[in-house]
Amino acid sequence: MLGRVAIVGAGPSGFYAADQLLKAGFEVDLFDALPTPFGLVRAGVAPDHPKIKSVTRVYAKTAAHESFRFFGGVELGVDVSREDLLKRYEAVVYAIGTATDNRLGIPGEGRPGSHPATEFVAWYNGHPHFTDHSFDLNGGRAVVIGNGNVAIDVARMLVLGPRELEPTDTADHALEAFGMAGVTEVVLLGRRGPAEAAFTNPELRELGELERAAVIVDPAQLEGVAEPEDTTKRRNVEILRGYARREPVGKSHRLELRFLRSPLEILGAGESGPVTAIRVGVNRLVTGEDGRVSAEPTGEEEVIECGLVLRSIGYRGTPVAGIPFDHHRALIRNEHGRVVSDDGVCRGEYVVGWIKRGPSGVIGTNKKDAADTVAGILADAEAGALGQPVPELADADAVLAWLMERAPRLVTWAGWEAIDAAESALGVRAGRPRVKLVRLAELIEASRVTTK
Repeated sequence: MLGRVAIVGAGPSGFYAADQLLKAGFEVDLFDALPTPFGLVRAGVAPDHPKIKSVTRVYAKTAAHESFRFFGGVELGVDVSREDLLKRYEAVVYAIGTATDNRLGIPGEGRPGSHPATEFVAWYNGHPHFTDHSFDLNGGRAVVIGNGNVAIDVARMLVLGPRELEPTDTADHALEAFGMAGVTEVVLLGRRGPAEAAFTNPELRELGELERAAVIVDPAQLEGVAEPEDTTKRRNVEILRGYARREPVGKSHRLELRFLRSPLEILGAGESGPVTAIRVGVNRLVTGEDGRVSAEPTGEEEVIECGLVLRSIGYRGTPVAGIPFDHHRALIRNEHGRVVSDDGVCRGEYVVGWIKRGPSGVIGTNKKDAADTVAGILADAEAGALGQPVPELADADAVLAWLMERAPRLVTWAGWEAIDAAESALGVRAGRPRVKLVRLAELIEASRVTTK
């Protein structure tokens, strides 16, 4: 046994790092602020994408390892400190993700009806911190700002029909709200052109399979678009050309992809009234000397009437618990996964996932990312350069006793399995994969129920 490692954050990057460390001979304790594991796989992946969520079966195999423990309901910086962990583990790996959103920085962004997509996604996925949020879904038209997969997910969720939503694990409160929603049109705005959009092919292609929504692409937006060298982007353009040739017949809803548009102002009644429209600038593409394509304003503007604006323009990390932080990049300061401060490498501290490299890639991208960091941990272990925990504090039983005292909402893996069983049983009765428990008290209560 090489030692004990604490991983903070039980999303994909945390589980991939745990798996690799266990195989290398470490014991691993995996922490999460929520009582439930899996991070954005549970609280971020669109509910109508069950195949993507099936990756949790792989993580469950990792959790079955005899040297693995899960401690949910433990928040770094609240229940335990960075120093607490460093006293008890040879290495601490931060896998806390980038949970907040980038802002547009335009007038009216704070109006009622203007929201970050991160909050909307967390709301319909049943994240307990967002259960009581409310979104006005009765405005007729919604505008989603962004050209990535999260933006597409949000736009698609707004126009899915009841028969498409009912077989999913969408949170009950969101199912009810979607069922009464009056959103019949969604406009998806991109700052650059069709060839620069960051959609993946399956996500973009999936829009064409919507039951009640026609996908609208103005053919004029595709005129003069050069054939991208990148395979994914080239296929995206082909898919968009196919949509542009379609006749929107027999559909009650519309989802329009509108490119070369930058938001300038969110409009509403008075200084703080709810959203009534968004003013956007029309762009053109220019290629710089370095070959990069960027958007510049033409001076032309449009006003799009709407009652809801959701921005999906990227995620940001937030500082936590005194860990060295790069405020410009909004990431934990690191060199190849080793946390660094002004004084150099922070012995025994590492980082993986989005909080290491930024919000990029798909779930599987985190596996290679975790492997790179774990390689550094193994090299440091070989060189005797890991942390030096206090022996009497580092014992596994001592750690458990300490956590039970410090974190009254502590949930072990057995507790998560009890939550999973409760949600699955509710799902069976409702004819759905699961009915999520969406309040912390409900989740903690369910975690205390064990079966023989």
